[in-house]
Amino acid sequence: MRRKIEKSDAEWRAQLTPEQYHVTREKGTERPFSGDYRVTDEHGIYHCVCCHAPLFENEHKFDAGCGWPSFDRPLVSGCVEEQPDTSQGMQRTEVICARCNAHLGHVFPDGPAETTGRRYCINSVAIQFHAGE
Repeated sequence: MRRKIEKSDAEWRAQLTPEQYHVTREKGTERPFSGDYRVTDEHGIYHCVCCHAPLFENEHKFDAGCGWPSFDRPLVSGCVEEQPDTSQGMQRTEVICARCNAHLGHVFPDGPAETTGRRYCINSVAIQFHAGE
């Protein structure tokens, strides 16, 4: 297993845009339908915006109508971690990057029944698409 990436607040702020920092380091959420949530046939991998770890495959992205990129599974087991989130008066499951602990979004049990039944609802500012991977 890879070592966790640890940086100071100042290092993360220097590397990320203010919105990326807010979402990934302060557990924020971008507005729905404000980012790149389109579903395309292009082959590629979505990487963590903080540490560049590969997280999700475009082939597993689907249109959930929620306004955020939605995937039915992570790229490989262990690339993301899930933890309970009781903030904002709700019980949800937070999804974080296993390599750098960046907040990515949440996972819900209402994904496509014909695949995993899970919907990884991910902030688009927390991921970067690498076409052709």
